[in-house]
Formats: sequence, C-alpha cells, structure tokens
Amino acid sequence: MDPLTLPDVTQLAVPIFIAAILGEFLWIAIKGRGGRYETRDAVTSLIMGAGSVASGILLGFIAWGFFMLLWRLTPLDLGTSIWVIGLCFILDDLRYYWVHRFGHRIRWVWASHVNHHSSQHYNLTTALRQTWTGTFTFMMIVRAPLVLLGFHPALVLFVGGLNLVYQFWIHTEAIKKMPRWFEAVMNTPSHHRAHHGRNPRYLDCNYAGVFIIWDKMFGTFVPEQDDDPVDYGLVFNIATFNPLRVAFHEWVAIYKDVTQPGLTLKQRLAYAFAPPGYSHDGSRDSSETIKAKHLARNPKDAGSPGL
Repeated sequence: MDPLTLPDVTQLAVPIFIAAILGEFLWIAIKGRGGRYETRDAVTSLIMGAGSVASGILLGFIAWGFFMLLWRLTPLDLGTSIWVIGLCFILDDLRYYWVHRFGHRIRWVWASHVNHHSSQHYNLTTALRQTWTGTFTFMMIVRAPLVLLGFHPALVLFVGGLNLVYQFWIHTEAIKKMPRWFEAVMNTPSHHRAHHGRNPRYLDCNYAGVFIIWDKMFGTFVPEQDDDPVDYGLVFNIATFNPLRVAFHEWVAIYKDVTQPGLTLKQRLAYAFAPPGYSHDGSRDSSETIKAKHLARNPKDAGSPGL
C-alpha cells in the first residue's frame, strides 16, 4: 500500500482563525453587541490552544501508530476519490458525535473535554480552548472502524481536521440564526451555544460536529430558547485563568475521589467512568438530577425542549 500524505488543515487555517478573532473583537467593540471579550479569559483560551498543538506534536505518534497497525491488518483500501473523501467526512462526523457524547457521559473522557467548557464567555477564542490530554482517554479507538473499513489513516485525520475547522466559526454570539434550512441540517452558532450552556435544559445536548442531524436522530437535540438565555460555563465553575488548573483540575479531582478510603472497587471505578456528578453517597448531582430538581421547582417547564 502506497504512503499517503495530506495537509494538516488545522495548521493551515491558523491565519484565518486569527483574522476571524480580530474581526469578531472589532465587531463587538464597534457594535456593542454580539458577545464579550475578557482579556484573561481569551489569553487562557489561546494558551490552551497552543498547549493542545504541542501535546499533539509530542503524543500524536501514539494514535498514528495505532491507526497504521490497523491499516496493515485490513485488506481493504477505498482509495481517495472525491466520493470516498465525502463518505469518510460524513462517517467521521458520526464518529465525532459519539466521542463528544462519551466526553460528557464518561467522567474519564470528560476530564479531558471539560476544559473546553470552562470559559464563562463565548467567542471565537473559546473554540481554541482545547484539551492537552486527549490521548489518555483512548477515544482513538472509536476511529478504528473507519481504518478497518478501508479509509487510509491520513485521510481519516484529514477529514477530522476539516471537522475541527468547521467548528471554529460556530463559537460566536455575533451570529444569531442561520437560514432555516441550514439550521435544520448543520451545526450552527445557535445550536452550539446551547451545547455550552450550564442551564438545566442545555446540559448534555447538541453533540454534533458538523451535522446536527445526528442529535436529532439520537434524541439529544435541544434548540436555543429566547426565553432561557444561555449561561456559559460549568455547573460548578472553576473560577481560574491558570492554564494548568484548567487542563488538569478534573484529573486531580478523579484521583482524589478514586483514592477515598472505604470505597468498594465498583465505587472507585464509578468515580472514574460513571457520568460526571456521580457520588457513592448521593451527595452530588448528575445532569439528570439537576434537570429533575429544576422541573420539581418549575413544573410549568415539563415538556419543554431539553427538560
């Protein structure tokens, strides 16, 4: 099988990212609407983005080695025609949906993803607030079927880069709604704002990367509501601009929970792999209990989207 080399589209897009951030900042400053920038928050997001790139350079060989091992095992090779690239892009977006959903429902994976939700602001710099520890979640396994089906690892990573580039522009408040047909099929700023909300109705929704149809198919779609403005951040905000704390605070919390004295093995494993909010004594709230308590206080919201 011939070697395949494709460009790293995320690196190529960096000048566009920078120009777009400057444009959004000027738009907000001139118009006085469409979001807000907080210097320390934006700088933290930029540092997190740079750290994510660095970790990818240092640890990328692990995922690449795994994918190339699978590539040597599979007898299939679909090539790189435009139709194959398109199919790979669609299937990889479905892969992204499930990895993202796992990232909110499995605490071990959430420990890596949580930093992306740690900002209490929502602007284009938030898109750059990426993980440093993704390799340790082992979610690379979810890409294995694509390689085994005959999509070259370089192609799989290429379309994954396109997916991330698409998601950059949806991290903004400057765009309210796209045309109805676009909102129906594609992930948009409105849909993704809801995903970043800490409001009860918006917890664990809208996991899509590019196509919002996955959320509609799997029952996780919640539209942004005008009467419930999105409150950004975590259920319990960490209130820090320290990149090291942002990157590692949940891993530290898992360690402290797992090593508590007097727990059974099942409880220790649950602290690592159950949904965020698990506690062996019921002292914490998961997203389900948060929503249930909200409905108990606001019974009029029963039947509302996301509740």
